[in-house]
Amino acid sequence: MTDIIPDDPLADPLLLASRWHHGGERVALATVTETWGSAPRPAGSRMAITESGRIAGSVSGGCVESAVVQAAVETLQDGAPRLLSYGVSDEDAFSVGLACGGTIKVFVEPVLTPAAIDGLCAARGARAMAVLATRLGDGTQHLVCEGSLPQGLPDGLDGAIRQAEREGGRSRTIEIAGESWFLHVHAPPPRLLIVGAVHIAQALAPLARMVGLDVTVIDPRESFATPERFPGIALLTLWPDEALERLRLDRHSAVVTLTHDPKLDDPALRAALSGPAFYVGALGSRKTQAGRRERLRAAGLDEASLDRVHGPVGLAIGAIGAQEIAVSILAEIVAVQRAAPLGSRRA
Repeated sequence: MTDIIPDDPLADPLLLASRWHHGGERVALATVTETWGSAPRPAGSRMAITESGRIAGSVSGGCVESAVVQAAVETLQDGAPRLLSYGVSDEDAFSVGLACGGTIKVFVEPVLTPAAIDGLCAARGARAMAVLATRLGDGTQHLVCEGSLPQGLPDGLDGAIRQAEREGGRSRTIEIAGESWFLHVHAPPPRLLIVGAVHIAQALAPLARMVGLDVTVIDPRESFATPERFPGIALLTLWPDEALERLRLDRHSAVVTLTHDPKLDDPALRAALSGPAFYVGALGSRKTQAGRRERLRAAGLDEASLDRVHGPVGLAIGAIGAQEIAVSILAEIVAVQRAAPLGSRRA
């Protein structure tokens, strides 16, 4: 029986491929290497397929998946990687899951070597950047983790990998000396650190997980931060500044304070603004924000740091109630993450 695992952030194809591989199953990985037109999945999207028929992830949606699964079965049988191309006309696109005409290329390979797949999983666990360079002609691979550069890389590949790291996560196919290489950039998963185990957090945490954010709720009040109120969500019952120091903020981190209590929110904001978090937001009215800004200024924060705070938090969608406020907060985080125009602030 086929065990289809939904394509969601809780079922990461790479992590599942590692688990299945170490469990003794033969696994193939299918990776989108190039797209044109309206392909619904970007380069770097992955699907893992086992010889027993278990599947995780997606490379497009629709019937393209069926063809990729068949190619994966053949790869597991003969051990040969395959570079597949699927072109879909506007007339036929909808029936195979594409919104309109588009083309995708998919590289299918036996599971990565144990060293490569374990290295990628270790980099993810350490929240470090990693780039897996694959020569599409024969499947030769080089894994480059942040801060290291292995010996023996082909001329020009090292510079291309460093450029991909600087550009922050966009996977792409490049040409070097007449050979095609796919640079699969594995950036640390974006995460959301929510300060305050309040009712808005109860709505925001599961919603954020649905769009791929790793979520941790921070609140020293153990009666608030309970598994019953936040099922499946990581909880830290430390003071917020201590928690943020332990979690080591990076440029893939977003922080939102929701308690309305200066004893909790202010230390969290000071800690968040001292690091490279891509988003810092604080719940509260404009009057509350003004008072908070004065306190933070008195605590030594400069104007540039204070200007980083998104407050009142969330996009101006006229939100009412915890669920809608959570939607507005998450929409603003995504907009900042994708560098989209934010429009007006929420009153």
